[in-house]
Amino acid sequence: MPSPHSADHSAAQPPQPPRDTVDALISQTRRLRGDMDAVRRDTTADLDRADDPQLRWQRALCDLAVHHLDDLGRNLDQLREGVPTDPAEAEAPSEAEAGTGGRPAAEPPPPPGSAYATSARDAGPEGQGSLLSRVGSAEWNLLTDAVTWSDELCQIFGRAPEEGGLPLDELPSWVFSEDQPTLTALVTDCLVDGKPIDGEFRIVRADGVVRTVHMSGEPVLDDDGSTASMWAVLRDVSELRRSERAVRETRDSLRRQRHIAQTEHRVAVELQQAVLPVWRGSPRPSPAGPAALDLAAHYFPASTSTLIGGDWYDALELPDGGTLLSVGDLTGHGVAATSGVAMLLGAVRGMAVTGVAPGALMSWLNQLLDASEQPALGSAVCGRYDPATRTLVWAQAAHPAPLLFRDGTGRALRPPEGVLLGATPGATYTQYGERLEPGDLLVLHTGGLWPYGADAEGDAGAERLLGLAPRFATAHSAQECVRAVVEAFDDERREDDACVLIARVGS
Repeated sequence: MPSPHSADHSAAQPPQPPRDTVDALISQTRRLRGDMDAVRRDTTADLDRADDPQLRWQRALCDLAVHHLDDLGRNLDQLREGVPTDPAEAEAPSEAEAGTGGRPAAEPPPPPGSAYATSARDAGPEGQGSLLSRVGSAEWNLLTDAVTWSDELCQIFGRAPEEGGLPLDELPSWVFSEDQPTLTALVTDCLVDGKPIDGEFRIVRADGVVRTVHMSGEPVLDDDGSTASMWAVLRDVSELRRSERAVRETRDSLRRQRHIAQTEHRVAVELQQAVLPVWRGSPRPSPAGPAALDLAAHYFPASTSTLIGGDWYDALELPDGGTLLSVGDLTGHGVAATSGVAMLLGAVRGMAVTGVAPGALMSWLNQLLDASEQPALGSAVCGRYDPATRTLVWAQAAHPAPLLFRDGTGRALRPPEGVLLGATPGATYTQYGERLEPGDLLVLHTGGLWPYGADAEGDAGAERLLGLAPRFATAHSAQECVRAVVEAFDDERREDDACVLIARVGS
């Protein structure tokens, strides 16, 4: 490699770093490379999340870090190879290195398959081999027009060593048209203004391979201070730039996905708030009458997801003086689920206003979901309360039965027959009636109120609600009862959202 020199510096070789210092840096780099491999293996182990943008971004960062460490190791390897000044010392390994392939005896051998285990003569410019195939030098003599390229630089450009290097006037023809102004500016600033060279450009080799090259160097001045030649080191940084580009692309993809998720969440929340009753979480004014219902409700968001689910509750005064009570859960999350809830609630309200009984209403909902362009499944409870007779007529579709609390104790109502909505075309649903008494409390809820697991299978979740009977007995309003449920369940790590609707019969 030609040695750079200028009018301000002698042509003598600069002092070289001690070999033991370089060996210590190489050992540290190898250990760090091994640690980085372990991190990369852990990051790529989750094959089930291969399409996760955040996981792809993490993998790209690991690959970029590995490329940087590989390049650092190769630079240090070449630095150590260039340390000896005595040709005999360069050819013969020291006693400490004998039998270790040129490595200091204190250093562990490189791990199999690592970048350091590949010899320079076995690696091409596209491989993961030694720095000898990734960095080359060049000098263009302005006085004699001589061009001197190292064999490594010829390899980067895909040229045979016997072909020699490219003159400065031919070099732009190998460069991308978009990058030619960059190369021209670098060379002009160096030759005319004496500025150091530091820039990148892309080349297209004769075999069609595209490489990204970083060029650094300086002008070489003669005794009169005039530019005699230009010296440069050219480094193939294609793999580094490819890794950096992968990091940028995966990061941008992650940001886009997060933005989409945030937008969908906002739209779903707005749609849910527009659909569910406005008295959610606060007492609803009770209609006149001694047997009227005092109503309150609460929505519990999922703790493991930012998406709104398809749980709903509703209470609606009917033209005949009765009250419609319903809760349900539609499969899915986000805008699709909340828009499906809007469709179902519209249908429930419309049919209830026209006097359709709960059992027939469930049959129509089942047919509606079965015929929908976006098939979905749902569970629900729908009841009609008549204040004149204090009777609740209700039907259910594979949903937890309402809980009835009376005189300090509670029980689940015996459920009528009913299958999941949208699962069986033409399914029929029976309905049962339940006579209520003054002071009775009805609790309608969705299944996500408690977390999934062995302790929540069967009726365990409902038993937890039934355990609140003493608190319900001393409450003075439906809202106080809802507050008791919130205090008991709001700290749960739910995997799905949930809601509870409480109706208290007036005395």
